[in-house]
Amino acid sequence: METRRERHERWMRRALSVAAGAADDVPVGAVILGPDGTELATARNERELTGDPTAHAEILALRRAAEIVGEWRLTGCTLVVTLEPCTMCAGALVLARVATVVFGAWEPKTGAVGSLWDVVRDRRLNHRPEVYAGVLEPECARMLRDFFDD
Repeated sequence: METRRERHERWMRRALSVAAGAADDVPVGAVILGPDGTELATARNERELTGDPTAHAEILALRRAAEIVGEWRLTGCTLVVTLEPCTMCAGALVLARVATVVFGAWEPKTGAVGSLWDVVRDRRLNHRPEVYAGVLEPECARMLRDFFDD
């Protein structure tokens, strides 16, 4: 029987593989899984590709998953992302009613799931996803460091 940690690591490896396809953008990968663990959508950052400042991996994955589900509420779904979401993405996760957020590397400059802010746990909001942080953090951080070191 697969443990929660093993499941999160397996999902994060998938998100890392999605991020690895990013050519000219910060390599962030996101995967959205349905309540039963079925992969609904994946995305990587596409800001440079599209010229869209909102084309973060999380936002694109949320849009694609909502299209597949057929509604904006992603109740019971899990978002797995290689980097801690920013305020825009964290707000979108709350609004979409995502049940669980699993992320890899911490983002001390713009992170909004515990680093700089903690949008997803703000008791004033009507929804608070469960959070699992630091999953395969060394691998996720290495991918980002390698991108910025080049």
